[in-house]
Amino acid sequence: MNVTELLSQLQAGQDLATAHVDSLQRQLDDLAAALAQAQTHLAELQTARKIVEGLVQPGNEPQTAATPDSYQRLLTVFNDHPGQPFRPRELHELLELPTDEASVNITRSRLGRLVRQGTLTQPGRGLYQKRT
Repeated sequence: MNVTELLSQLQAGQDLATAHVDSLQRQLDDLAAALAQAQTHLAELQTARKIVEGLVQPGNEPQTAATPDSYQRLLTVFNDHPGQPFRPRELHELLELPTDEASVNITRSRLGRLVRQGTLTQPGRGLYQKRT
């Protein structure tokens, strides 16, 4: 092997190594960009969670589903006080439930459902009474 062939082989090896380094650098740049994007998304999610946690007070989480127990508790009050009309807030006070507007509105919705089912009547605006 002469020097010219050796230099040619070295140049070919250098060209291959340069192409490989360039390819790895592009991959590294792509990964760095993907990492930065993922870190930004993670920070946004953490911020959103902190905001939502700040809005929801402990023990005041909105009820998402009505349980049979929640309806039964309402009907028990009406059964214990036959013929007496109640406002939703009064029911909350009797049952020692939260009296914030969102909770009272959930109860108002449940009472409306009981009126439509024929279990309760509405003798006046905002008043609910057991059907006799």
